[in-house]
Amino acid sequence: MARSIARDHDEKRAAILRGAARVFARDGFDRASMTQLAKECGISKANVYHYYTSKDAILYDVLDGYLSDLAERVTGLDLTGASPEDALRRVVVEIMLAYEGADDEHRVQMSGVDLLPPDQQRVLKGYQRQIVDHVSGLLGRVAPGLDTDRTKLRQATMALFGMLNWYYMWSAGAGREARLEYAELVAEMTLGGVRALVPPLA
Repeated sequence: MARSIARDHDEKRAAILRGAARVFARDGFDRASMTQLAKECGISKANVYHYYTSKDAILYDVLDGYLSDLAERVTGLDLTGASPEDALRRVVVEIMLAYEGADDEHRVQMSGVDLLPPDQQRVLKGYQRQIVDHVSGLLGRVAPGLDTDRTKLRQATMALFGMLNWYYMWSAGAGREARLEYAELVAEMTLGGVRALVPPLA
């Protein structure tokens, strides 16, 4: 008879992933060991191996859980009836709020995706692409005509994510109010900037 899954299986697995994200973000994936992960989680190394066979498997689950949830949250936002400008504002706010409490996971994904096998990279980069394409589409609606210049549109999209993605570097652990204020700042800067990229109609 197959061994039944413990009732707290999902909670323990989630705790391992949270602890691993802290270790990977603090010490780097290459320097982290299963012993460190176990110590961070307050469990034995044997218990870690009960849930995961390798450090790579843990890294993948950290990133898969983080990025899939982020993509679903951002692209699934109901923007019905919103103007292009308000839609962009709402998405920028949602991204900043989604980053709240996930500084470790966010930091790990900045460098961790490329450490995994190609098939796993494709899955994770697919989530990233969903988010980028969604935001890029919104920018094209804000500044009609920008979407005809794919280079400028991509540069504008990456500039927006640059402002959002590195927030944790100077505001680690920032709360909701600070994130909302920063999201508003970024949205307004972006709205003004992308309109200036499109020449006025003659």
